[in-house]
Amino acid sequence: MKDWTSAFARKVNDDTVLIGLLGSGIGASRTPGMHMAEGRAMGLPIEYRLIDTDGSEAPIDLEAVLRQLEDLGFTGINVTFPYKQAVIPLLTSIADSAAAVGAVNTILFRNGTRLGENTDYWGFRESLRTGLPGVAMENILLVGAGGAGAAVASALIDEGCGHLHVLDADETRAAALVDRLGGPASVVVDMADVASRVDGIVNATPVGMDKLPGLPIPAEMISPRHWVADIIYFRSRPLCCPMPEAWDARSCRDRAWRSTRRSVPSNFSPARSRSRSGCGPPSRPSAVTRDLDFNGRKP
Repeated sequence: MKDWTSAFARKVNDDTVLIGLLGSGIGASRTPGMHMAEGRAMGLPIEYRLIDTDGSEAPIDLEAVLRQLEDLGFTGINVTFPYKQAVIPLLTSIADSAAAVGAVNTILFRNGTRLGENTDYWGFRESLRTGLPGVAMENILLVGAGGAGAAVASALIDEGCGHLHVLDADETRAAALVDRLGGPASVVVDMADVASRVDGIVNATPVGMDKLPGLPIPAEMISPRHWVADIIYFRSRPLCCPMPEAWDARSCRDRAWRSTRRSVPSNFSPARSRSRSGCGPPSRPSAVTRDLDFNGRKP
């Protein structure tokens, strides 16, 4: 397996809060800058590192990776695609926030134990509430039924979604999520038909990251009447248009970013976990978004 100890030195001093992001294809992530800017503003010496498994020749031994991170002195990590569900069996316990959606996006290392939490649900629901207030919620298309999709689905249902249409490349996974929700939800059979009838479209897949460019559904299925939300907060182009020259052609372009760009990114875990981890006082979500340009120009 990839030798993380050769890539990451131990923290400089005991006062440093060493955290990171575990995922694949995350080299362009804005997460380190976001967390460290917040740390500086709060007087916390945070060092945030990317643990990117992309390009590893051998299968990833997640247990060994977590053990190495513990040995290096990490306080905890965020977890993203494709490990939000795979890490669960390796944890000592999971909080209700993670158990409710069946996925973990935050792991806290404490005295030889590993606590899994999930802030995706809270982050997306808060972003939807503040970024897209009053949008039609009768019918919504959710693209992606993985770890992030499970949290987003629960948030949409709890926010009053009349019917959630779940689309995933793996129909079995989509069906499992629908069964788990036990609410007004169904698996998408005809994508074009569903897209033509829904009020909003939510991307909860990794499509759009640097390693997976493109759109999760064909661009022609997205119309000006749709509101659009995207959990990829460092996407280089809006979800509703694949090319910059086409941005002005769709009136939904502003809404495409509103739910993640002007509110709290769902992976900003200290907003929920810092008080539990003992790292300091609660975070300042509005200040976080002022520090970070979600079109990728800084930090």
